[in-house]
Amino acid sequence: MSRIALITDIHANREAFAAVLEHAKAQGADAYALLGDLVGYGGDPAWVVDQALALRAQGAALVQGNHDRAVAQGPLPSMHEDARQMIAWTRSRLSAAQIEALAALPMSQTRGDCLFVHANAFDPAGFAYIQGRLEAVRSLQATDCSYSFCGHVHEPMLYHLSSTGKAGDFCPEPGVPIPLLPHRRWLVIPGSCGQPRDGNPAACYALFDDGRQELVFHRVPYDHEAAARRLLDASDLPAELAQRLAQRLRAGE
Repeated sequence: MSRIALITDIHANREAFAAVLEHAKAQGADAYALLGDLVGYGGDPAWVVDQALALRAQGAALVQGNHDRAVAQGPLPSMHEDARQMIAWTRSRLSAAQIEALAALPMSQTRGDCLFVHANAFDPAGFAYIQGRLEAVRSLQATDCSYSFCGHVHEPMLYHLSSTGKAGDFCPEPGVPIPLLPHRRWLVIPGSCGQPRDGNPAACYALFDDGRQELVFHRVPYDHEAAARRLLDASDLPAELAQRLAQRLRAGE
């Protein structure tokens, strides 16, 4: 039995990741699953990658996100210019070994009755977003696991599918335990640790108790001004990019 901290879309945000790890430990987490996008947008990719790899060495699940792949292999065609500039900057801040580690990450991992993947289960390498019930059901039907845990979407969301094919969804309230009833299948999107986009700059993650079959979403305040300053202090980054990231961290855009 484990209490699994589900963390995704860290996006090289050291301050957010450190705050979430501390909070999860205080909540009794004894296992971790990192659902991709370790890098991109944020100012401390090397530290975040090292922390993620250290957690994997201790048994954490760790999968590849689209930004991780872009750093390892080059920007994806769908990426906007800001993301492309950050990919190039991020590569310059990582060692060859760190880039190789990102390239070698699996697209998904299955452990017991749990699937861990960045975007979806129906086409993990295509990185299509789960934007609503249609995509959620498609993802749930693409795996035999009762519990699917996905990142990519930067806002917390929970979907479920009954044995009769009836689907539902709701936006969770932070700190409120949710029983994951065994006669349903569940898809959990914890929300972004490093760059939430729901108007609340506090870092997102979720804690899954597989023994109690209970899930709690959390929001963790952190020094997002310091995270923005890391980019503003980077002389080789366009000032507009750093300022825009600072605005996103404040407003969650």
